[in-house]
Amino acid sequence: MDTLEGMAGVTKGTPSLARIGDGMYVVEYDGRREIIYVAGSASDRWVFWNGKVFHGDSRADRAQPAPTAGHQGVQATALTAPMPARVGRIAAASGSRVRKGDTVVVLEAMKMELPIRAPADGIVTAVHCREGDLVQADEVLMDLE
Repeated sequence: MDTLEGMAGVTKGTPSLARIGDGMYVVEYDGRREIIYVAGSASDRWVFWNGKVFHGDSRADRAQPAPTAGHQGVQATALTAPMPARVGRIAAASGSRVRKGDTVVVLEAMKMELPIRAPADGIVTAVHCREGDLVQADEVLMDLE
């Protein structure tokens, strides 16, 4: 995956851009016409173009969601969707023990699968989505502690 800055300098002339649908744009440059797909909020933009994924974040200090105090002093972490997507598969049910790096949810967007992985060993305390649900960027998918 490249950053949005990686898209700069790919054309010789001045490109033109026109919106053709929700999250779809046509770009004309160097005598070529191509369609790009854009998803996410203004501060967390995902661009799909020419078989590549570009991601930009204009926030200078992007932090993970703040942990919340769980029961018995254990820290709980909310896992959120990084972009608008459809929940393709839930791989960990409430009460499941997971290890760091385990895939707990698989999202689908723009014909791509995006695995959401456990950031640390823990137990799934709540699942806030179902397979087939449409979720937005930063929507909480599940809680771990």
